[in-house]
Amino acid sequence: MKFLVVDDSPTMRRIVINALASFGFKEVSEAADGQEALAKLASENFDFIITDWNMPNMSGLELTLAIREDPSMKHLPILMVTTRGLKQDIVEALKAKVNNYVVKPFTPQVLREKMDAVLKSIGKSGL
Repeated sequence: MKFLVVDDSPTMRRIVINALASFGFKEVSEAADGQEALAKLASENFDFIITDWNMPNMSGLELTLAIREDPSMKHLPILMVTTRGLKQDIVEALKAKVNNYVVKPFTPQVLREKMDAVLKSIGKSGL
């Protein structure tokens, strides 16, 4: 599986990438915001997107909406990883059709469980 990790924090991208590596996933690309992510999505194929919500230029929510509006990408699983833990934020993200939601801070185990749930929900075997 090829992952795209989108977060404006290089440290957070590294944390997620290291967690993915510990799960056996080595094919990972990264982007610092939604605009950069869309550019990468236009030129490369990905199997799973892990995105932050709060980013400059284009938020993770805006990225999610753009992906869901594009027939060639709308099937991509999206896991939102964010500090926004209020119920209304989670509802808004789910309305935008993220597949699952993780509130920071999180452990690698929680990330893995959320990813597993996404993969099972789209009919792919878990990690």
